[in-house]
Order: sequence, then C-alpha cells, then structure tokens
Amino acid sequence: MCGIAGYFGINPIEEKNIKNCLDLMENRGPDFKSFLKYKTKNSKYSYFLHSRLAIIDIDKRSNQPYRDNECILSYNGEIYNYLELKLELEKKGCFFKSQSDTEVLTKILSLDGVFALERCEGMFAFAWMDKNENLFLGRDRFGEKPLYYFFNSNGDFIYGSEIKFIFALLGKIQPINYTHLKRYLVNGYKSLYKTKESFFENIHQLKPGFIGKLDINGKWKEQRYWTPKFDEEIDSSYKQIVAGTKEKLIKSVEMRLRADVPIAFCLSGGIDSNALIGIAKKELDYNVHGFTIMNTDERYEEREMVDLAVKELDLNHTEVRLEKKNFLSNLKTLVNYHDSPVLTITYYAQWQLMKEISNQGYKVSISGTAADELFSGYFDHHNAYLAEMFKHDKKRFKNALGEWKKVILPIVRNPFLRDPLYFIKNPNSREHIYLDSKIFADFLNEPFFEEFKENFYSKRMIRNRMANELFEESVPVILHEDDLNSMFYSVENRSPFLDKSLFEWCQTIPTNFLIQNGRAKSVLRESVRGIVPDKILDNPRKVGFNVPLHDYLDLDDHNVKDELLNDSPVFEIVKKNNISKLLKKDSLLNSQSKFLFNFINTKIFLEEFL
Repeated sequence: MCGIAGYFGINPIEEKNIKNCLDLMENRGPDFKSFLKYKTKNSKYSYFLHSRLAIIDIDKRSNQPYRDNECILSYNGEIYNYLELKLELEKKGCFFKSQSDTEVLTKILSLDGVFALERCEGMFAFAWMDKNENLFLGRDRFGEKPLYYFFNSNGDFIYGSEIKFIFALLGKIQPINYTHLKRYLVNGYKSLYKTKESFFENIHQLKPGFIGKLDINGKWKEQRYWTPKFDEEIDSSYKQIVAGTKEKLIKSVEMRLRADVPIAFCLSGGIDSNALIGIAKKELDYNVHGFTIMNTDERYEEREMVDLAVKELDLNHTEVRLEKKNFLSNLKTLVNYHDSPVLTITYYAQWQLMKEISNQGYKVSISGTAADELFSGYFDHHNAYLAEMFKHDKKRFKNALGEWKKVILPIVRNPFLRDPLYFIKNPNSREHIYLDSKIFADFLNEPFFEEFKENFYSKRMIRNRMANELFEESVPVILHEDDLNSMFYSVENRSPFLDKSLFEWCQTIPTNFLIQNGRAKSVLRESVRGIVPDKILDNPRKVGFNVPLHDYLDLDDHNVKDELLNDSPVFEIVKKNNISKLLKKDSLLNSQSKFLFNFINTKIFLEEFL
C-alpha cells in the first residue's frame, strides 16, 4: 500500500510543489518517498511521485517509482496472485530481480499491455508509462484503491491517490462543488457515487475496472478492461452452491494473507468478519488478532456475539473503547485529511479502530466489506426477495412471507420496509433509500431535488439492488472511508469478499437460495457452518457498524449548540433556524441524526477549504 501522484504537461513542476506533495504523502507511505522526472520526445514533462508502505518484499530494491527497461511504474496496492503470475512470466523467459508484486505488474504490463489486468487479482491504482511514452492510469475492479485526476485549460494533467496531492502539485485548491455538497446533505452518502463528481470542481475519479490513456499529445480516453456479468444462475443444488462458496472464500482469504508483515482483523459480532476470521484461524491456521469497537447503544451493541467468537475461535482480541472527547476537533482533523466531509459517523468510529491497530504494530488489516452486497444482507433485500418470489414462485413466496413476519418484522425499523409488499405494490419504490430527503431539502436556502436513479445490471430486482449497492451506493463509500482512515495511520486494508472469482461465483447462485428461513446471506452462513459458531450464524439481527451521534456530542450542552450555530459559510446554504429547531429536539429520528451529522461535516468542510 502506497501513495502515488504525478503530472503530465508542457511546463516543469516547481520543486516546492513536489516537496509539499511528498510531505503530504507521508501517511500513505512512511517507509520510502521519491519522485522521477521524465521528458518526452516531444518535450512534454512527466513526473512520477511515490511513497511506500512496505508490505511485500520490504527490501529497498522494490522501492518506486519503478523503472524496467523503457517503462515506468508508480503503483499503489497489491496484486495478490503475483506468485502465480510470476511463474507464468518466468516460463516465458522473464528474469526477476526482486520478490515483489511491483516487478511482476511492471513486466506483465510491458509484455502484454494494460488489458493483461484481466489476469490480475488485487486492489490497485497505478500510473504506467510505456515505451511509446503513453501514460496509463489503472484502477482495480471494485475501486478499493482511489485515483483522482484533473485537467486544466493549459492541458496540464495531474493525478493522485488523494485530492490534496493534486492541489499540492497544482499549487492551489480548486473551487468547492456546491451541488455535490447539497447532494450529500439532502440525499446522503448513497447518492455520492452515482456521478463522477467530487466535492471540488474539475476533480474526478477514474472509475473502477477502467483504464485511462493519455497519449503523448495529451489526448485522454477511458476504457473498461473488466465488465461484470449478471444473470448467470446455474442449475445446481443448495449443497453444491454452499460447497463452491466455501472453496472460493477460503482461496480468497488465503491469497489476502500474503504479506511479509503481520495482519490484524476487524471483528464484529456479525457473520462477515467472523467468516473471514474463522477461515483464517481454522482452515488456514493463522494466528488471528481481532480488534472490535465496543458500543454503548443497545441497538448496535454486539458484545455477546463478539465474546462468543473470541472464546470459541480462541482469538487474540483487543477491545477499542469509543473515545468521546474532542469530537468536533477530531472531526475537523478527519475532514481535512479526507478532503471531504466524513460520509457517515461509522467512519469516525472506524478511524479510532485503525489507530489501535496501528498502535499495536500492524501494517495490514482485513475487513468484511461487500458481503452484504454479494450475498444479500440488508433489510430491503428481504422485500426485493419477496417480490421476486411473488413473481416467479408463488409457493416459495407464501413460505418466505411467513418467515419474514416471524424473523424480520420484529427487528426492521425503516417505515417503508415494514411493509412486506413494498416492492410488489410498486417495483420502482425507493423512498426508503433517500429517507426524508424532501424534508431535508427544505432545510436549504435554495431547495435541492434529485431523483433517485439506479443502473440496470440484472433483470432480477434483488440482484439489481445488490449490484447498484456494490458499484454505486454503499461499497464505494465504505472503500473511500476505509482507505483514508487506514492510510491516516499507515495501515493497508484488505477486503477478501471483493474477489473476482468469488464475485463471479456469487452471480451463479440461484436467487431463491439467497434468503432461507427468514435469514439473509443464507449461502454465506452455511458455507462457514462448522467454522463459525452456530449462534452467530443463526442470529437474524442486522446490526451494522454504527454509532449514534449522541454518543459523541452532547446536544444539551449550550457550548456545543453555540459552536454549531456560530457564524459560518454553511448558513449560506442551510437555514440556521431549521438547524436551531433540530438541536432543540429531545430526541432525533435516525434520519434526523444522520442529517445533523452531515450538516456538521459540511460546516467544517466549508470553513476549512474556503
């Protein structure tokens, strides 16, 4: 895991800008920093900046920017199957000087071009200049590693792992994108990745699974190298599907345990993290150290399940207590580092978890991101499943409806999702996602409205919802926050559920297998039966990694209220009177609490970046 940045254009970059950028890259790569300046045949300047967090082949021979013959690579991430690819290349006559995945990626790009990424399993973002002096930017299939870019009217092209790196090389901050801020305030985090926009004008992200090519004349073109496929269901028994899932998941975890440094695990009381930990411990004999944020709110508290996992799996374990002091000042630090508002309060808590992982000497952590989107883990998946069964299997629908009433109805809180026929009555209903957005739009001085939109991936509603969540709504936000929080403390985060082979296998699972006995993620639960304690696997409660705002902020404190209502550019966007009324409420609905958190972040963001 590392940091990358670079420039391509007609003018050389000032030395102070390069130094400023490398200084800002320290967190992403404290082990080594350097840059390479290159002048093309047509007198264009190209700069490659890199900071290294040494994980595989920690020797200096694998430092970057990495030159191999006439090619240059600046790369952030891991190619997990580098050993298998290296063996293939050696059979073709390639000779290697290091034990790193960096050299493997360099050679595979040099020999076979950028579309050889189809053979690479990993998380990555890179800049690569080929022997013809074309500059390529590449990003992994699911967007685990970030990559931003910027064009200006002079034809200068700047890119980086973080937006601040672009600003450092450019020598100034870009104007704020107020439309994106309003989108965040009104519609929440699930709206943010339905566009390529960022919180700054003219700063864009390369899409996951894409290659961008900047030719020697400065012409830019983006192209997919991987296209996910859906509706690939196979005619197979439940037992066979469960066995295949177990095999794919074990292989994914095994590959993500490849490192020359020890690895920590994020542990909750849920299925996802316990599936990964159970496999690492019982199938791969890894000495697991789990780290858990312990919650005080009974809606999100999971102590019983965490204690059970620690005991039955015989884990090393560290509890991380929520630090409630200095919330606003800490949030300011985090907003500055993220170059954006913090997108959900969950990631303020997760930042504290990463701090403890780093304090105990770990440079890599593993988390359960994307299990919900691959196997069906959210409450609205139950409603979508019922709609699918109503359409395709009336007998299964009748049984599933009874299971839903028994298992899910007592625990679901979203008012729309408490209706089991929600999607049957109207398949296009999505009010449960932008909950109360029309109310919050009225909090703005100039009302903002944007209809909920989703892409078409699958003809089956539940599959289409899961795909939209994976590629546009939930997972991009999680990965964005995971990356920045872990990099703040120079820790690399890995996500075994985001594996190409596992993803493709999941698309073959018959839809009627996804939810059984009122329990979502049925196939995942059964695939780790005997590895994870039964009590965890059979628990229908969907907790999520969440923390109430009241845990951090005493809204009865007059000093807190005064700070939130003091003069600020945020009140050019938001009506102060509405915020004042919200702060006077004895208790807040979940949607109101989320809006207030977004308001606080927007306030800090504007005060810092204006």
